Amino acid sequence: MENWILQIMQTYGYVGTFLLILIENLFPPIPSELILAFGGFLTTTTDLTIAGMIISSSLGAIVGAIMLYGLGLMLSVEKLKNTIVKFGPYIRLKYTDVERAMTWFDTKGMITVFFCRMIPVLRSLISIPAGMAKMKLIPFLLYTTLGTVIWNTILVYFGAMLGANWKTIVHIFDAYSTFAYIAMALGAVTFIIWWFKYRK
Repeated sequence: MENWILQIMQTYGYVGTFLLILIENLFPPIPSELILAFGGFLTTTTDLTIAGMIISSSLGAIVGAIMLYGLGLMLSVEKLKNTIVKFGPYIRLKYTDVERAMTWFDTKGMITVFFCRMIPVLRSLISIPAGMAKMKLIPFLLYTTLGTVIWNTILVYFGAMLGANWKTIVHIFDAYSTFAYIAMALGAVTFIIWWFKYRK
């Protein structure tokens, strides 16, 4: 996959970067770190610029986020309610629990979207609950754009700064991703423990 990604970027430049980041947002296993760091390196060996790379990659991320946000809108709370009424008793889930989660997202959703745009995997998936919670589109786009531009700028800039050693930044962010996954796993375990204590 790595060679395929690099070839597309070398051949199609900004357009290739836009499309790859768009796909990465829809299919998180594709590594944005690789795309952006290599994009930064390309600015040192081609006519491509750091600003152009940041803009094209950010546009791809934003378009992907909007698509997932739209998916969240289609997964309406009402449909979710019907599903929970039907299957909830089997997994000990009540609709009031979902309402509580939605209320939390209503109050803290904007800052959540911002920070999650800089966390692997969650940077893409956060758009779905934002749509389900009917988060207003303009604030969603604002916080998505801010988080995305910060993430992309860091990776593109370091890719350019490291030049031929651009893969170093990929390894560093692989470690960051591993840490993020561990943190999410611990968070999930903590939530499950809290959940069962709350249920009791």
